[in-house]
Amino acid sequence: MRHYRKLKIDFLQLTDKSILIFGVANRKSVAYHVGRVLTEAGARCVYVVQNDHVKQNVSKLLGDAEVYTCDVEHHEQIDRLREELAMRGERFHGLLHSIAFADYSDGLKPFHETGKRQFLQAVDISCYSLIAICNALKELLDPDASVVTISISTTRMASESYGYMAPIKAALDSSLAFLAKSFSRFSRVRFNAVAPGLLKTSASAGIPGYVESYLYAEQMIPRKKAVQTDEAAHLAAFLLSPRSSGINAQRIVVDAGMSINYFDSDLIQRAMRP
Repeated sequence: MRHYRKLKIDFLQLTDKSILIFGVANRKSVAYHVGRVLTEAGARCVYVVQNDHVKQNVSKLLGDAEVYTCDVEHHEQIDRLREELAMRGERFHGLLHSIAFADYSDGLKPFHETGKRQFLQAVDISCYSLIAICNALKELLDPDASVVTISISTTRMASESYGYMAPIKAALDSSLAFLAKSFSRFSRVRFNAVAPGLLKTSASAGIPGYVESYLYAEQMIPRKKAVQTDEAAHLAAFLLSPRSSGINAQRIVVDAGMSINYFDSDLIQRAMRP
């Protein structure tokens, strides 16, 4: 039994690996769930949160783990983070980018009325930050490190409740191939995305109309149960591990089969009722 348990724990080969995790805001954060799975697998997680206020709020959640602050909207803070992490004198075997932001304070508008300021800010924080972080920290990554970002299950479905964030996530997905190619000039670092269906997180709760979309998704999913955050976290942990060494520049969808069930007979009958 002891031998079996050891094999089970070591399967992901993450024991004593150092993983840098961006994006924990609270207990519902995808990044928090990923960190918990990695820690259970034996990894050493180092966290980066937005500011001191968030750091104080999540300190009890993260226990004795090291926590740094960096608002990725400000490049000088990314530079400062690089210097702080460099002082640790070690390389990271993985990096999780779970950062996204959209300003819906003006309410949900038709896509063609998207404000330039809101759109560009969302691009900066939700997409460009991955490029900026990886460039700044490239010398702190192990030559065989794995970088994983959190995307969405589809950017081709015009979800009115998600608004302009879908095109931004599409840009994030596209950047994976270009990062993988450019990093291949000097390393074997891999870049992949976990693309979950609708999740119940604090961030999603702030999206107008999201709750209704979430409940609708549950009806469309064959098992009639939405994707759980832990299910996305398990995939992220696998992609961050050496076990996924052959996967690069990919986005892997975790939607519990929703995308194969658009023509569910029960949903069709309900829609056709007068």
